[in-house]
Amino acid sequence: MLLSNINLACILPALSMVWGVSRAADDTYTSNSEAAFQTLQKWYNDKTGLYNTTGWWNSANVLTTIGTLAAIDFLVKPEVIQVLANSYVAAPATNLQVTKVVQKDFMIRTFYDDLVPNGVTANKAASPKGFLNEFYDDQAWWALAWIQAYDLTNNAQYLQTAVEIFSDMRNGSTTPCGGIWWDKQNTYVNAIANELYLSVGASLANRAYDKSFYLDIAQKQLDWFLESGMLNDENLINDGLTEDCKNNGGTVWSYNQGVILGALVELNNAAANSTYLELANDIATAAISKLGEDGVLHDPCEPDCGADGGQFKGIFMRNLRILQQAVPNSLYLDFIESNAKSIWNKNRNESTNELSLDWAGPYIAPSNASVQSSAMDALVAAASFETTGIFLS
Repeated sequence: MLLSNINLACILPALSMVWGVSRAADDTYTSNSEAAFQTLQKWYNDKTGLYNTTGWWNSANVLTTIGTLAAIDFLVKPEVIQVLANSYVAAPATNLQVTKVVQKDFMIRTFYDDLVPNGVTANKAASPKGFLNEFYDDQAWWALAWIQAYDLTNNAQYLQTAVEIFSDMRNGSTTPCGGIWWDKQNTYVNAIANELYLSVGASLANRAYDKSFYLDIAQKQLDWFLESGMLNDENLINDGLTEDCKNNGGTVWSYNQGVILGALVELNNAAANSTYLELANDIATAAISKLGEDGVLHDPCEPDCGADGGQFKGIFMRNLRILQQAVPNSLYLDFIESNAKSIWNKNRNESTNELSLDWAGPYIAPSNASVQSSAMDALVAAASFETTGIFLS
């Protein structure tokens, strides 16, 4: 019987039993991604639609990671589609009150509901609703997750949700510096919220009804971002702006170098302009040089990146994959492959296929859904090009 005539939903449970170590023994980036996916799903909570061991915005990124895998791997696609559908309904009911603190090193620490420690003032903003909360970056991660889900399923509800999230984000454009606020209490203008605003806007220009509306916003946002000074003389992006709208010299995090790459590719797709991809190349090249060591990506917070920082590197790799698809470059491809190899060979619990924070290894327990999915982004990036035969030499 042809595989196309088999009900995959019926055989997925059986397949999952061999997607662990035995499946990984095939030693391809695709099989490694599948094995990592099966381990990741042990943390998925059907009731909440989120991932245990990690947070609200992280869960949006996890869904984006598995959706990216499903787009290139038909074996996991039925299960991922079910997960996305469940999270779309369940997650809003468990949207938590969020408090965030920007530390001296510009690492953000996130606290939920009544778990705010002594000495930290809890956020007093309105209760969260749907996929909206007090932080525009959190909202944007969910918008990108549903845009990716729309691409995978063609379900218009997902795209409409992204449109509604972006509409709320536009309310943040009241800063004295330009761009949007990071938060609804208007305390900080940072890079990540503004890069995400650009990314969501450009993505909607390629998918939503009123292309010119979103394209105009995205182009103006990019112009402002480049004038803001957050992109420094080394073609690296610092964390944000001071109160007087100057580059604050904040930490060069991997995710700030990553989101902009995908945003520029989307913007180029909406309105082709060679300068967009040239800029993306400059940033990607600088980031690989700055944050790569022996072919492996690192963030300055390692080995202790907290609940938020463990997600960062995967975001860079996910967006480097998008850039590589748009403008193939041996530097990007080699970096994708070297990270995927290091993760699997040096940063894995061989009995469980759990992955941890430092991709150069060794594996350090315990793992969680955040660092697992982050490392999985690198595996999926490599698998994306493996399917074209690039790595099958």
